[in-house]
Amino acid sequence: MSQAKRGILALSGPLVISFWFRSAFGWVDPIFASGLVDAAGNSIGDQSMAAIGLTLPFDFLMIACWVGTSNGLTSRLAAAMGAGNHARVEQLKVASRRITWALCALFLVIAAAVGSLAEHVGLDPVVASQFRLYAMILVGGSAFTSFWSILPDSLVKAHHDTRATMWAGLFSSVTNLILNGIFVFVFHWGILGIALSTVLGRLVGLAYAIHCAARHERERQALATATPQIEATPLAQPIRTILDIAVPSGMTYVLLAVESQIVNFFLARSEDAIALLAAWSIFDRAVRFLAMPMIAASVALLPLVARFFGSGDFASIRRQVSTALRAALVYVLVFVWPVSYWLGPKIAAFLARTEQTESAAQAALQWLPWAVLASVPILLFRAVFEGMQRPRPGLFVALMRSLFLVPPLVWFGLRWAEANEQSMALGAASGWVVGAALSSAAISLWLARALRPRRPAIAV
Repeated sequence: MSQAKRGILALSGPLVISFWFRSAFGWVDPIFASGLVDAAGNSIGDQSMAAIGLTLPFDFLMIACWVGTSNGLTSRLAAAMGAGNHARVEQLKVASRRITWALCALFLVIAAAVGSLAEHVGLDPVVASQFRLYAMILVGGSAFTSFWSILPDSLVKAHHDTRATMWAGLFSSVTNLILNGIFVFVFHWGILGIALSTVLGRLVGLAYAIHCAARHERERQALATATPQIEATPLAQPIRTILDIAVPSGMTYVLLAVESQIVNFFLARSEDAIALLAAWSIFDRAVRFLAMPMIAASVALLPLVARFFGSGDFASIRRQVSTALRAALVYVLVFVWPVSYWLGPKIAAFLARTEQTESAAQAALQWLPWAVLASVPILLFRAVFEGMQRPRPGLFVALMRSLFLVPPLVWFGLRWAEANEQSMALGAASGWVVGAALSSAAISLWLARALRPRRPAIAV
């Protein structure tokens, strides 16, 4: 059965499981960080949680560069392999290594800048120290262990070996969990050990991906030797060929990083900043974890919509989009709402180490189901536009959201909460939800117009 005939729900199922499992391991660092103590035995869990929250924008930026480059490289590699143009595959592999070196250099500079400025931007001294250690190691170290996986990961995907990608991620996550326990409880390295475990854990997944990619490449090269080579013009600018796809694909994540950094800037300058930053880190991770099924569905929607768009079948596009939207709404109502109601307070109590942080996290998590619901359209419909070969609407809405909607509304929510003696975390979360909802409303109206049935021309 072809993927197009299977439909969005069947295509999304395996991706949902894979994405959710990986996202679950994203809680490893916060869980270990929440139990840290200093040399005198005093808890510094909240300060460590705040430090991890401050690192999230840099994590978003790394994801943007990784995903964008991987998407561009995978697309070009698959096309070259499908055409039997093995010389072009080799060109793209060389170009990708040059891009990787450039990314490594860029993020080493960012890591150095964080190390120089972390303790000079008005943060609490303990938060600044924890942030400096965690961010420098995570950003600088991951530049090598993460970006060097782009080429092998793209190769295995171009060879249609998605299981290798899944296992590489699983191996990295499990190794991270094991090393966290060793570094924190055996060596007592604190947040230094937490960051190192994340960086070193990715080496295991990288090694597995390299092994699988090498095996596929040996098979491809053997086939190339045994079959006649086609006459093909080499790429004049192979790096630009990759970046033509990579840059638009990664821009959304860059905007999310900017949005997250602005929100952290506001929170860091509010009263009781430590509790607010720690609570926001809990809220942000909870939203991303519960939104994973929509992210997985968007990954499945893009090629599905592209296939129907290529054949001019707009009716099927509308049907698949409607099915995905209804499934997302059912998921929020049946799963997210009960989980938020029953587990939200328990998550806040488990991860927080002070009453202030627990209270702030509980206030923010009241908005958790609304935050997931507000994220549904923009996550799904951006992929639909990209499948219709129109990336600009999604990029434009993301730009409006990250620069002109969410940040000012979060700031207004903080000021409203302060003036009305409400929780500042509640004000920030409510502003974020309203900004996300307005963005989703905008892209929903845009897509409804784009998918409106065309009336046939009347013959005169």
